[in-house]
Amino acid sequence: MKVNMHEAKSNLSKLGEKVWQGERVVIAKAGKPYLDLVPHKAQLKPRKPGRFKGQIKLAPDFNEEIKEVTSGFEGEE
Repeated sequence: MKVNMHEAKSNLSKLGEKVWQGERVVIAKAGKPYLDLVPHKAQLKPRKPGRFKGQIKLAPDFNEEIKEVTSGFEGEE
């Protein structure tokens, strides 16, 4: 749905309900898209590094090349 700025000001509550029901609302200024009306999403907590420290183990050969795999990417058979 695309509405002009004046219509958006007059019908903000109705437009907000439509957005919460899943409809996309674009507010136009001078006939061109200007704003997207979207529902509020709670801000996520910042990530805390090291959450799984000591719980993830890598095989000793983790960084070694696997010829069967790399040859497929390089076009060799």
